[in-house]
Amino acid sequence: MGAEPQSRLRVGIILAPHFTLTAFAGFVDALRLAADEGDRSNKVYCHWEILAATLDPVMSSCGASVAPTAILSDPAHFDCIAVVGGLLREPDAVPDTIYQFIKAAARLKIELAGLCTGSFILARAGLLDGYLTCVSWFHRDEFTAAFPHCRVTSNQMFVVDRDRMTCAGGTSVVHLSAYLIERAIGRAMAVKALRIMLEDQPLPSRALQPEEVLTRQSRDPLVHKAMLLIEQSLNTPGPVSQAYQQLGVSGRQIERRFANDVGISPARYRARLRMRRAVWLLRNTDLSITDIALECGFQDGAHFAQTIRAQMGMRPRQVREDNG
Repeated sequence: MGAEPQSRLRVGIILAPHFTLTAFAGFVDALRLAADEGDRSNKVYCHWEILAATLDPVMSSCGASVAPTAILSDPAHFDCIAVVGGLLREPDAVPDTIYQFIKAAARLKIELAGLCTGSFILARAGLLDGYLTCVSWFHRDEFTAAFPHCRVTSNQMFVVDRDRMTCAGGTSVVHLSAYLIERAIGRAMAVKALRIMLEDQPLPSRALQPEEVLTRQSRDPLVHKAMLLIEQSLNTPGPVSQAYQQLGVSGRQIERRFANDVGISPARYRARLRMRRAVWLLRNTDLSITDIALECGFQDGAHFAQTIRAQMGMRPRQVREDNG
Protein backbone atom coordinates (compact mmCIF):
# COMPACT_ATOMS: atom_id res chain seq x y z
CA MET A 1 0.00 0.00 0.00
CA GLY A 2 3.06 2.25 0.24
CA ALA A 3 2.53 5.71 -1.20
CA GLU A 4 5.09 7.29 -3.47
CA PRO A 5 7.76 8.93 -1.30
CA GLN A 6 7.09 12.40 -2.72
CA SER A 7 3.37 12.35 -1.90
CA ARG A 8 2.59 15.21 0.46
CA LEU A 9 -0.99 14.19 1.19
CA ARG A 10 -2.07 10.59 1.86
CA VAL A 11 -5.80 10.00 2.16
CA GLY A 12 -7.72 6.82 2.93
CA ILE A 13 -11.33 6.84 1.76
CA ILE A 14 -13.94 4.57 3.34
CA LEU A 15 -17.24 4.02 1.55
CA ALA A 16 -20.29 3.23 3.68
CA PRO A 17 -22.84 0.81 2.22
CA HIS A 18 -25.07 2.75 -0.20
CA PHE A 19 -22.70 5.73 -0.04
CA THR A 20 -23.39 8.99 -1.87
CA LEU A 21 -21.61 8.75 -5.19
CA THR A 22 -21.39 12.52 -5.72
CA ALA A 23 -19.64 13.02 -2.38
CA PHE A 24 -17.06 10.35 -3.14
CA ALA A 25 -16.48 11.41 -6.75
CA GLY A 26 -16.13 15.13 -6.00
CA PHE A 27 -13.73 14.57 -3.12
CA VAL A 28 -11.44 12.08 -4.86
CA ASP A 29 -11.47 13.86 -8.22
CA ALA A 30 -10.19 17.06 -6.63
CA LEU A 31 -7.34 14.99 -5.17
CA ARG A 32 -6.69 13.40 -8.57
CA LEU A 33 -6.52 16.74 -10.38
CA ALA A 34 -4.10 18.14 -7.81
CA ALA A 35 -1.92 15.03 -7.67
CA ASP A 36 0.02 15.57 -10.88
CA GLU A 37 0.98 18.18 -13.45
CA GLY A 38 -1.50 18.69 -16.25
CA ASP A 39 -4.17 16.01 -16.36
CA ARG A 40 -1.94 12.93 -16.12
CA SER A 41 -3.57 11.72 -12.87
CA ASN A 42 -0.48 10.06 -11.42
CA LYS A 43 -0.34 9.92 -7.62
CA VAL A 44 2.63 12.25 -7.28
CA TYR A 45 1.65 14.98 -4.83
CA CYS A 46 -1.43 13.18 -3.46
CA HIS A 47 -1.96 9.50 -2.77
CA TRP A 48 -5.30 7.91 -2.00
CA GLU A 49 -6.71 4.47 -1.39
CA ILE A 50 -10.31 3.28 -1.27
CA LEU A 51 -10.43 1.14 1.86
CA ALA A 52 -12.72 -1.69 2.90
CA ALA A 53 -12.72 -4.92 4.90
CA THR A 54 -12.71 -6.89 1.62
CA LEU A 55 -12.07 -6.05 -2.02
CA ASP A 56 -15.70 -6.70 -2.94
CA PRO A 57 -17.36 -3.74 -4.72
CA VAL A 58 -19.36 -1.34 -2.54
CA MET A 59 -22.71 -0.26 -3.96
CA SER A 60 -23.65 3.43 -3.87
CA SER A 61 -27.13 4.80 -3.22
CA CYS A 62 -27.68 5.25 -6.97
CA GLY A 63 -26.79 1.61 -7.75
CA ALA A 64 -23.29 2.17 -9.17
CA SER A 65 -20.53 0.18 -7.47
CA VAL A 66 -16.93 1.10 -6.66
CA ALA A 67 -14.19 -1.46 -6.04
CA PRO A 68 -11.90 -0.86 -3.05
CA THR A 69 -8.20 -0.63 -3.77
CA ALA A 70 -6.85 -1.74 -0.38
CA ILE A 71 -7.85 -3.65 2.73
CA LEU A 72 -8.33 -1.86 6.04
CA SER A 73 -5.06 -2.32 7.90
CA ASP A 74 -2.88 0.30 9.57
CA PRO A 75 -4.37 3.83 9.59
CA ALA A 76 -0.88 5.23 10.20
CA HIS A 77 -0.32 4.95 6.43
CA PHE A 78 -2.52 8.04 6.00
CA ASP A 79 -2.63 11.70 6.94
CA CYS A 80 -6.41 11.76 6.75
CA ILE A 81 -9.21 9.18 6.74
CA ALA A 82 -12.39 10.29 4.95
CA VAL A 83 -15.66 8.43 5.55
CA VAL A 84 -18.28 8.81 2.82
CA GLY A 85 -21.75 8.34 4.29
CA GLY A 86 -24.80 6.91 2.62
CA LEU A 87 -28.46 6.23 3.22
CA LEU A 88 -29.52 6.80 6.81
CA ARG A 89 -32.21 4.16 6.89
CA GLU A 90 -29.60 1.40 7.36
CA PRO A 91 -27.32 2.47 10.24
CA ASP A 92 -26.56 -1.13 11.16
CA ALA A 93 -25.24 -1.86 7.66
CA VAL A 94 -21.88 -0.24 8.43
CA PRO A 95 -19.46 -3.08 9.30
CA ASP A 96 -17.91 -3.08 12.75
CA THR A 97 -14.49 -3.25 11.09
CA ILE A 98 -15.01 0.33 9.87
CA TYR A 99 -15.76 1.56 13.38
CA GLN A 100 -12.69 -0.25 14.72
CA PHE A 101 -10.51 1.27 12.01
CA ILE A 102 -11.63 4.89 12.50
CA LYS A 103 -11.35 4.56 16.28
CA ALA A 104 -7.79 3.30 15.82
CA ALA A 105 -7.08 6.29 13.56
CA ALA A 106 -8.47 8.64 16.20
CA ARG A 107 -6.19 7.15 18.85
CA LEU A 108 -3.26 7.89 16.55
CA LYS A 109 -4.44 11.52 16.16
CA ILE A 110 -5.00 11.04 12.44
CA GLU A 111 -7.45 13.52 10.96
CA LEU A 112 -10.93 12.17 10.28
CA ALA A 113 -13.34 13.63 7.73
CA GLY A 114 -17.05 12.90 7.52
CA LEU A 115 -18.31 13.50 3.98
CA CYS A 116 -22.05 14.04 3.56
CA THR A 117 -23.68 11.67 6.09
CA GLY A 118 -20.27 10.33 7.03
CA SER A 119 -20.67 12.61 10.06
CA PHE A 120 -23.33 10.19 11.35
CA ILE A 121 -20.80 7.35 11.27
CA LEU A 122 -18.18 9.38 13.12
CA ALA A 123 -20.76 10.45 15.69
CA ARG A 124 -22.02 6.88 16.13
CA ALA A 125 -18.44 5.87 16.89
CA GLY A 126 -18.27 8.58 19.56
CA LEU A 127 -15.65 10.50 17.59
CA LEU A 128 -17.47 13.84 17.37
CA ASP A 129 -18.09 14.32 21.08
CA GLY A 130 -16.90 17.83 21.94
CA TYR A 131 -16.40 18.78 18.28
CA LEU A 132 -18.42 21.21 16.19
CA THR A 133 -20.04 19.23 13.36
CA CYS A 134 -21.27 20.48 9.99
CA VAL A 135 -24.46 18.78 8.81
CA SER A 136 -26.69 19.60 5.85
CA TRP A 137 -29.90 21.41 6.76
CA PHE A 138 -31.62 18.47 5.06
CA HIS A 139 -30.30 16.03 7.71
CA ARG A 140 -29.98 18.35 10.70
CA ASP A 141 -33.12 17.17 12.51
CA GLU A 142 -32.11 13.52 12.14
CA PHE A 143 -28.60 14.25 13.39
CA THR A 144 -29.69 16.22 16.46
CA ALA A 145 -32.30 13.57 17.32
CA ALA A 146 -29.72 10.78 17.11
CA PHE A 147 -26.87 12.70 18.77
CA PRO A 148 -28.39 15.39 21.03
CA HIS A 149 -25.10 15.89 22.87
CA CYS A 150 -23.19 16.89 19.71
CA ARG A 151 -22.64 20.50 18.69
CA VAL A 152 -23.96 21.03 15.16
CA THR A 153 -24.10 23.78 12.57
CA SER A 154 -25.94 23.87 9.24
CA ASN A 155 -24.86 27.26 7.97
CA GLN A 156 -21.34 26.45 6.71
CA MET A 157 -20.05 24.45 3.75
CA PHE A 158 -17.66 22.53 5.98
CA VAL A 159 -16.14 22.69 9.45
CA VAL A 160 -12.58 21.98 10.53
CA ASP A 161 -12.41 21.52 14.29
CA ARG A 162 -8.93 20.39 15.34
CA ASP A 163 -8.49 16.87 13.89
CA ARG A 164 -12.08 16.46 12.71
CA MET A 165 -13.58 17.70 9.45
CA THR A 166 -17.22 17.47 8.45
CA CYS A 167 -19.16 18.83 5.50
CA ALA A 168 -22.69 19.10 4.21
CA GLY A 169 -22.24 16.97 1.11
CA GLY A 170 -22.91 18.04 -2.45
CA THR A 171 -20.27 20.43 -3.80
CA SER A 172 -18.97 21.15 -0.29
CA VAL A 173 -16.85 17.98 -0.54
CA VAL A 174 -14.91 19.58 -3.38
CA HIS A 175 -14.06 22.58 -1.24
CA LEU A 176 -13.13 20.42 1.74
CA SER A 177 -10.81 18.46 -0.55
CA ALA A 178 -9.37 21.75 -1.82
CA TYR A 179 -8.74 22.80 1.79
CA LEU A 180 -6.66 19.66 2.34
CA ILE A 181 -4.84 20.16 -0.96
CA GLU A 182 -4.04 23.82 -0.27
CA ARG A 183 -2.75 23.04 3.21
CA ALA A 184 -0.50 20.16 2.10
CA ILE A 185 0.53 21.08 -1.44
CA GLY A 186 -0.25 24.75 -1.96
CA ARG A 187 -3.00 27.03 -3.14
CA ALA A 188 -1.94 26.84 -6.79
CA MET A 189 -2.76 23.13 -6.96
CA ALA A 190 -6.05 23.61 -5.12
CA VAL A 191 -7.07 26.37 -7.52
CA LYS A 192 -5.98 24.28 -10.51
CA ALA A 193 -8.12 21.33 -9.41
CA LEU A 194 -11.21 23.46 -8.85
CA ARG A 195 -10.79 25.39 -12.08
CA ILE A 196 -10.78 22.15 -14.04
CA MET A 197 -13.96 21.20 -12.16
CA LEU A 198 -15.44 24.57 -13.21
CA GLU A 199 -15.40 25.99 -9.69
CA ASP A 200 -14.05 29.56 -9.50
CA GLN A 201 -12.00 29.41 -6.31
CA PRO A 202 -11.68 27.24 -3.19
CA LEU A 203 -14.33 28.43 -0.74
CA PRO A 204 -13.47 28.94 2.93
CA SER A 205 -15.18 26.77 5.51
CA ARG A 206 -17.37 29.69 6.61
CA ALA A 207 -18.92 30.04 3.16
CA LEU A 208 -22.66 29.84 3.66
CA GLN A 209 -24.40 26.54 3.06
CA PRO A 210 -27.61 27.07 1.05
CA GLU A 211 -30.57 26.48 3.29
CA GLU A 212 -33.95 25.00 2.44
CA VAL A 213 -35.51 26.37 -0.74
CA LEU A 214 -38.02 29.10 0.04
CA THR A 215 -39.94 29.17 -3.24
CA ARG A 216 -43.72 29.17 -2.91
CA GLN A 217 -45.75 26.73 -4.94
CA SER A 218 -46.49 28.04 -8.43
CA ARG A 219 -48.33 26.62 -11.41
CA ASP A 220 -47.19 29.10 -14.03
CA PRO A 221 -43.78 28.04 -15.47
CA LEU A 222 -42.84 31.66 -16.17
CA VAL A 223 -43.64 32.68 -12.59
CA HIS A 224 -41.63 29.74 -11.28
CA LYS A 225 -38.60 30.82 -13.33
CA ALA A 226 -38.97 34.37 -12.06
CA MET A 227 -39.14 33.09 -8.47
CA LEU A 228 -35.89 31.18 -8.88
CA LEU A 229 -34.15 34.21 -10.40
CA ILE A 230 -35.37 36.41 -7.53
CA GLU A 231 -34.07 33.88 -4.99
CA GLN A 232 -30.70 33.66 -6.71
CA SER A 233 -30.21 37.44 -6.65
CA LEU A 234 -31.65 38.09 -3.21
CA ASN A 235 -28.61 40.06 -2.05
CA THR A 236 -28.65 42.34 -5.11
CA PRO A 237 -30.06 45.83 -4.51
CA GLY A 238 -32.15 47.68 -7.05
CA PRO A 239 -35.57 47.07 -8.62
CA VAL A 240 -36.85 43.51 -8.44
CA SER A 241 -37.35 43.58 -12.22
CA GLN A 242 -33.57 43.39 -12.66
CA ALA A 243 -33.69 39.83 -11.34
CA TYR A 244 -35.97 38.49 -14.05
CA GLN A 245 -35.33 40.82 -17.00
CA GLN A 246 -33.48 37.99 -18.77
CA LEU A 247 -36.82 36.20 -19.24
CA GLY A 248 -37.56 38.59 -22.10
CA VAL A 249 -41.08 39.60 -21.05
CA SER A 250 -42.34 42.92 -19.75
CA GLY A 251 -42.38 43.70 -16.06
CA ARG A 252 -46.10 44.38 -16.26
CA GLN A 253 -46.75 40.90 -17.67
CA ILE A 254 -44.66 39.26 -14.93
CA GLU A 255 -46.48 41.25 -12.24
CA ARG A 256 -49.89 40.28 -13.65
CA ARG A 257 -49.01 36.58 -13.88
CA PHE A 258 -47.43 36.66 -10.42
CA ALA A 259 -50.61 38.10 -8.94
CA ASN A 260 -52.80 35.57 -10.75
CA ASP A 261 -50.63 32.59 -9.76
CA VAL A 262 -49.51 33.26 -6.17
CA GLY A 263 -51.54 36.30 -5.15
CA ILE A 264 -48.70 38.74 -4.49
CA SER A 265 -46.39 40.98 -6.52
CA PRO A 266 -42.76 40.09 -7.34
CA ALA A 267 -41.59 42.91 -5.06
CA ARG A 268 -43.66 41.59 -2.16
CA TYR A 269 -42.41 38.09 -2.82
CA ARG A 270 -38.79 39.29 -2.66
CA ALA A 271 -39.46 41.24 0.52
CA ARG A 272 -40.86 38.12 2.20
CA LEU A 273 -37.93 36.04 1.02
CA ARG A 274 -35.48 38.58 2.38
CA MET A 275 -37.18 38.57 5.76
CA ARG A 276 -37.31 34.78 5.96
CA ARG A 277 -33.66 34.47 4.97
CA ALA A 278 -32.62 37.19 7.40
CA VAL A 279 -34.46 35.53 10.29
CA TRP A 280 -32.93 32.15 9.37
CA LEU A 281 -29.43 33.66 9.33
CA LEU A 282 -29.99 35.41 12.64
CA ARG A 283 -31.08 32.19 14.33
CA ASN A 284 -28.69 29.78 12.66
CA THR A 285 -25.42 31.69 12.14
CA ASP A 286 -23.11 33.99 14.05
CA LEU A 287 -22.75 36.44 11.15
CA SER A 288 -22.82 40.09 12.17
CA ILE A 289 -26.01 42.13 11.76
CA THR A 290 -24.35 44.15 9.01
CA ASP A 291 -23.22 41.04 7.12
CA ILE A 292 -26.73 39.59 7.30
CA ALA A 293 -28.20 42.87 6.09
CA LEU A 294 -25.94 42.90 3.04
CA GLU A 295 -26.43 39.18 2.40
CA CYS A 296 -30.19 39.74 2.25
CA GLY A 297 -30.11 42.85 0.06
CA PHE A 298 -30.83 45.54 2.65
CA GLN A 299 -29.15 48.93 2.24
CA ASP A 300 -27.28 48.72 5.53
CA GLY A 301 -27.57 47.47 9.10
CA ALA A 302 -29.75 50.37 10.18
CA HIS A 303 -32.28 49.80 7.37
CA PHE A 304 -32.30 46.10 8.18
CA ALA A 305 -32.88 46.72 11.90
CA GLN A 306 -35.69 49.16 11.13
CA THR A 307 -37.41 46.64 8.84
CA ILE A 308 -37.08 43.77 11.33
CA ARG A 309 -38.48 45.90 14.13
CA ALA A 310 -41.40 47.12 11.99
CA GLN A 311 -42.39 43.60 10.94
CA MET A 312 -41.54 41.55 14.02
CA GLY A 313 -41.62 44.06 16.86
CA MET A 314 -38.10 43.04 17.89
CA ARG A 315 -34.54 44.17 17.32
CA PRO A 316 -32.29 41.82 15.30
CA ARG A 317 -30.45 40.71 18.45
CA GLN A 318 -33.75 39.81 20.09
CA VAL A 319 -34.70 37.74 17.02
CA ARG A 320 -31.33 35.98 17.28
CA GLU A 321 -31.99 35.09 20.92
CA ASP A 322 -35.60 34.08 20.30
CA ASN A 323 -36.17 30.37 19.59
CA GLY A 324 -39.70 30.84 18.37
